[in-house]
Amino acid sequence: MAILEDKRWSGKLFDGGWTDGAGEPIEVRNPATDEVIACVGGATPADVHEAATAASSAQVAWAGMKPTERAAVLRRAGQLFEENTAEIVDWVVRETGAIQPKAGMEAHVAAQECFEASALPTHVKGQVLASDEPHWSLARRVPSGVVSVISPFNFPLILSIRSVAPALALGNAVLLKPDPRTPVSGGVLIARVLEEAGLPQGVLHVLPGGGDAGAAAVDAPEVRVVSFTGSTAAGRHVGAAGAQHLKRTHLELGGNNAMVVLPSADLDLAVGVGAMGSFFHQGQVCMTTGRHIVHQNVYEEYVERLAVKADSLVVGDPSQGQVHLGPVIDEKQLKAVDSVVQESVIAGASIRAGATHDGLFYRPTVLADLTPQMPAWNQEIFGPVAPVIAVSSVDEAVALANASEYALSLSVLGEVGEAMGLADRIHAGKVHVNEMTVMDEATAPMGGMKASGTGAHFGGAEANIEAFTELQWVTISPEIPTYPF
Repeated sequence: MAILEDKRWSGKLFDGGWTDGAGEPIEVRNPATDEVIACVGGATPADVHEAATAASSAQVAWAGMKPTERAAVLRRAGQLFEENTAEIVDWVVRETGAIQPKAGMEAHVAAQECFEASALPTHVKGQVLASDEPHWSLARRVPSGVVSVISPFNFPLILSIRSVAPALALGNAVLLKPDPRTPVSGGVLIARVLEEAGLPQGVLHVLPGGGDAGAAAVDAPEVRVVSFTGSTAAGRHVGAAGAQHLKRTHLELGGNNAMVVLPSADLDLAVGVGAMGSFFHQGQVCMTTGRHIVHQNVYEEYVERLAVKADSLVVGDPSQGQVHLGPVIDEKQLKAVDSVVQESVIAGASIRAGATHDGLFYRPTVLADLTPQMPAWNQEIFGPVAPVIAVSSVDEAVALANASEYALSLSVLGEVGEAMGLADRIHAGKVHVNEMTVMDEATAPMGGMKASGTGAHFGGAEANIEAFTELQWVTISPEIPTYPF
């Protein structure tokens, strides 16, 4: 049976089964057609608090299961993602406006995240500590308890499962609040896969809702760790709320990522990397190439070739055939993107390609003649826009790249030795030499510096174990000692 063929989930929340929420049901629309394609349950703060209490109770038994039993659930989940790839791709395309390859990547990475997570239950290690006392002194990793995962609309499946899978594998219960625009790909699909994989009742709760549900997922007393992916503005609120309640908040936030093109770079290849980095999934990626820093010796040729490339790309409904770009997620996002472009043009930027739209279908756009003060340069656009600026030296490129408040991903194209030297001088959570800024692997740590987040808390065994467990000190004495009182 297909994962979503059984409509028990329609209009419901997930707590191990499918139940009514107290909030208004949420209609899910295809951004390419505005067609209603699903309805999910809406969670209120009261629903979230009730779920947190239930999750805390279920977590004890889940953490007490044999590590191999928890691993088996995650392995089966990975297999189910693989077996149901076609159905998953269809939902991601229709719900997020993704092209087929992007949706396929989400399905593939979701499976890989589960397979990687399945190794975690037996990977956790402790330490034997030196002590002057006549006892054994140990340090061990224990589950944090209840983890809240708050995920965005752009890569809803990947950006949910990359926290859900390792948190579960390490013995935690999870509250998952997907973005209300993409609750099926970001929540229902994951719930159905884990339900079929044999996850016990109450260990995972899926709670689609708005900002009030998200706030409750942070505030609930049972929640000890919050894993948030989203905008820097929203992340500041989540971080502040978590700090108020003395909770760990793992924040992967916005990015205005730089790609530096050195004179030694092959321009044919560099233009392809730049176009993919800026236009992939309509630029709605935290790792999108938001700033093209190009040496003046190749600047004009690079801009010209990038504009030709942008004009050649096909924009349309991804469910109706092969296109390069689909729609942006909604009218609000469209207006935000176009506003940044138009304000920059008024300030003196020139349009070399694009800057037009038909409904939510925004043409891939190339902007030149920029200054660092323009909105298109200093803001995260989250749309298919490639701002390009010229520099006269490596030192100027380094200074310009570091000038941003964001520090998520950096790409440097050119001769390897020169590129490595430049990369060593730029602050970023990820550095890619002769590759694009948009990269993600289940085995690699993922996170940003500065306004892009609180470091690498996703991906790879070490980062996941650090993120979703607590370090506990344990002593064992041979007998009860005698104390002076």
